[in-house]
Amino acid sequence: MVTNDATLLRIKHQVLNEVAKLAWEGTLEQKRDEIPYHMIQGPKAQFRCCIYREREIIRERVRLAEGFCPSGRDTKNVVQVINSACEGCPIARYVVTDNCQLCMGKACQNSCNFGAITMGHDRAHIDPDKCKECGKCSQACPYNAIADLTRPCKRSCPVDAITMDDNGIVVIDESKCIQCGACIHSCPFGAIGSKTFMVDVINLIKAGKKVVAMVAPATEGQYGADITMASWRTALKKIGFEDMVEVALGGDLTAAAEAAEWAEAYKEGKKMTTSCCPAFVNMIKQHYPMLLENMSTTVSPMCAVSRMLKEKDPETIAVFIGPCIAKKSEALDLNVKGNADYVLTLGEAHAMMVAKGVELEPEENTYQAGSIFGKRFGNGGGVTAAVLECLKESGENTEIEVMKCNGAAECKKALMLLKVGKLPADFVEGMACVGGCVGGPSKHKSEGEAKKARDLLLGKADSRMVHENLKNQGLEAVMMHRNN
Repeated sequence: MVTNDATLLRIKHQVLNEVAKLAWEGTLEQKRDEIPYHMIQGPKAQFRCCIYREREIIRERVRLAEGFCPSGRDTKNVVQVINSACEGCPIARYVVTDNCQLCMGKACQNSCNFGAITMGHDRAHIDPDKCKECGKCSQACPYNAIADLTRPCKRSCPVDAITMDDNGIVVIDESKCIQCGACIHSCPFGAIGSKTFMVDVINLIKAGKKVVAMVAPATEGQYGADITMASWRTALKKIGFEDMVEVALGGDLTAAAEAAEWAEAYKEGKKMTTSCCPAFVNMIKQHYPMLLENMSTTVSPMCAVSRMLKEKDPETIAVFIGPCIAKKSEALDLNVKGNADYVLTLGEAHAMMVAKGVELEPEENTYQAGSIFGKRFGNGGGVTAAVLECLKESGENTEIEVMKCNGAAECKKALMLLKVGKLPADFVEGMACVGGCVGGPSKHKSEGEAKKARDLLLGKADSRMVHENLKNQGLEAVMMHRNN
């Protein structure tokens, strides 16, 4: 997780480490209630008003780490509010500051169409019951004395899924939420988190099940150029995973299937969107359902690898590891057959290692399951590049025009254009996170920080697509369509 607040980072990962440790020991049931007291010993508070509130925050974070909603509600939404941590930011969006000169022109008052502004003794006053948050007063003030105090979580949400209750506590509208996770790290109080499946995975490993890790292409470079896919494979096997497969292989598989769809759609004059980013898929399902027929039916690389593993051994438990939060919602979608059983973020997987005394260690870059195109699936524009390469290999037209959307705002714009029939491109590549999967909410380093190491690691990848080998094994049929 990338954040500017070292305290938030420390608390989040300490909770994950504590829960993982107890889960490995088999004592979580008996000792979970001790975690808040172990972490917050007192008598002085570390980061909030009192140790009692701090302990309640830890309790709710423990519930999240176990895969439950902190409030006890029965909900499948993976993004959840930690009520005790929500600080109750100002509800009123526009607030008059000390810069107000109480000027004679009264530009703010004259610009308001709702009679929400009156002149007080020292400054103007905005009545929150009358204010419609249009922003005209802020724009009109010659002294910039009216501040826009939109909550960081609300500002970060691309689909307006965040509101506040009567007590000023954040509420997530699950009918709107696309589970992109953008709000999680925008909150300066750490009041929003995601459920984890860490304990479930640990219990399956301890039960002797065949649990196979599937590591996302976006992982390369997150921990430096010395930490390779081979490093991940070794560490994950040490803590009990049967094996690890690089999901770049699934990128190659998905690109091959999507290329066939694009070629057919182009000949028919039909415009289509990609379907590998789960937050983008959720955006279409929940906000643009009329465009579902324009969405590719090809499964994501995660699902492609999961289906491949389960075709070889139906008893396999497939666990995806990457920087994406929305992948958790994809794994919970029962309409997509053969998908990953569980999803872990990079931090959650690392917590499982730390709890067993295992660390990622430098290792030669000897494990390469996917091509450079499959590995670049995690970058913005990477899906398009891979699909065009497949079209080129098959002799199809590669002059098609693709609108590559970098972030949720661009995704919304493209979908709106497609909805009204004014999309200038032939296809849409939708990535809800800026930069693609490498910019996911649970990344370990920022895209810029990881770029040098990532480029070094990817520089050793094969430039040839590898899907032909899998076609020869007859595996292409298991991963084509989402509802197979």
